Amino acid sequence: MEAGRCGSGRELCGARARLYPAGWRCPRHTPAAQAGRPEPEPGPGYTPQRLATPVSASALVDARAIASGKRRSSTQTYRLAQAATGRATSSPNGEPR
Repeated sequence: MEAGRCGSGRELCGARARLYPAGWRCPRHTPAAQAGRPEPEPGPGYTPQRLATPVSASALVDARAIASGKRRSSTQTYRLAQAATGRATSSPNGEPR
């Protein structure tokens, strides 16, 4: 089937189509139509603001490691990481658990 043409149906449809994971499908043969469901509403998708960046993801992992005491840091950094992750020490002298 040529690109951009529906390759579904008992006899190949051949109508203009868009690419789905199941192949090229026209509006009559989309996966939702085949299942008897309405088409999903178009949404904003993944905007750059919604994607986790490597910097923010690694900062979170760093804060967790510092707060747990598994990574060495200054006392001030340790306290800030504990506050950021909601962790608190249980020992009276403030040493990590």
